[in-house]
Amino acid sequence: MRLEGKVALVTGAASGIGRETALLFAANGARVACADLVEEDNAATAAAIVADGGQAIAVTADVAVAAEVEAMVAATIDAFGALHVAFNNAGIMHPEDGDAVETDEHIWDLTMRINALGVFLGCKYEVPAIRASGGGSIINTASFVAIMGAASPQIAYTASKGAVLALTRELAVVHARENIRVNALCPGPLRTELLMSFLDTDEKKQRRLVHVPMGRFGEAVEMAQAALFLASDESSYVTGSDFVVDGGLTAAYVTPE
Repeated sequence: MRLEGKVALVTGAASGIGRETALLFAANGARVACADLVEEDNAATAAAIVADGGQAIAVTADVAVAAEVEAMVAATIDAFGALHVAFNNAGIMHPEDGDAVETDEHIWDLTMRINALGVFLGCKYEVPAIRASGGGSIINTASFVAIMGAASPQIAYTASKGAVLALTRELAVVHARENIRVNALCPGPLRTELLMSFLDTDEKKQRRLVHVPMGRFGEAVEMAQAALFLASDESSYVTGSDFVVDGGLTAAYVTPE
């Protein structure tokens, strides 16, 4: 039970990486606050944890609205009395996100608001709660595209994830001596609804896959396993890192045949 006695908050818990992580955290002993805007699916994640003998609550929150994020953290404290692990995972990948020429300004603003502002607001209210709980771990979901750029243009998404990396590094340095670790999880291409709906043709999927040495999309549960390591005391000397889990994509120099 690698998170025994810890309280965790997971945003984007209704599906994908967030759901798998909430379930895995609970299976490893954490009491989990599941947060998402998709109320029914988020409640289903919390219910699955409870049905399996764990402790969880479901909180409906828009991560881009400060008052709702503040209330989300407060609800976690009210329910469980502490906060030790925060996984700022909620995000979007808009289907109209393309290159700088074709992407409309409102797509840029929306993506930045959720993916970058949402992480900032999470940290803003989570840091004091974690500090008051004696320290812990913040994990922010970034992406491999923040390191390399994407083969399929998605400029707003890429820029928003670059912002997450920069924010994460600075917070890691600022809070290192407060026993608060801050790391960025950088997934490679995943077989999730979010990416599969963006790569909506076989040509787009193959264009992304050809760069992955392992030759397959990753799974959400594989990202959850990485998040578990960053959440647990096993990563006690890890902070400010870009924790890349990408099937070898960022290590590849030549496209494999």
